[in-house]
Amino acid sequence: DQIGCRTLFATHYHELTELAAQLPGVQNYSMAVKEWGDEIIFLRQVVKGSAGQSYGVQVARLAGIPAQVISRAREILENLEQDALLSDSTPRLARHGQIRQEEDRLELFSREEQELLREIKHLQPETMTPIEALNRLAKLKEMSGEE
Repeated sequence: DQIGCRTLFATHYHELTELAAQLPGVQNYSMAVKEWGDEIIFLRQVVKGSAGQSYGVQVARLAGIPAQVISRAREILENLEQDALLSDSTPRLARHGQIRQEEDRLELFSREEQELLREIKHLQPETMTPIEALNRLAKLKEMSGEE
């Protein structure tokens, strides 16, 4: 409204669809999608209206994201859908005065995987001798559970 923008485009920012009800001249369009079981097919047609749901998990699978990550994403999505915002836009847990503790949050990676990532981030290969680097790599492989 202030900058005179003629087009807003977003793939995963569904709150933008609410602007059509708030601002004159704003309209929603989306890509037509055909659902086939657990699969989706983009029909390559732009249709009036917002998308009925998010297809992020399906798109991630199409993009070749590992099955374990897809499975965890589905788990998180199901949990979020169960904990959907109430009509007054207050998250259910906040409304009841409960604050989730850090360990209760859903994480994409397991604690072991997070620890492995931390170890990798703290590596300084430029300061290691070749044998130190090889030994460290062997330890990281062991931490990952790979033989």
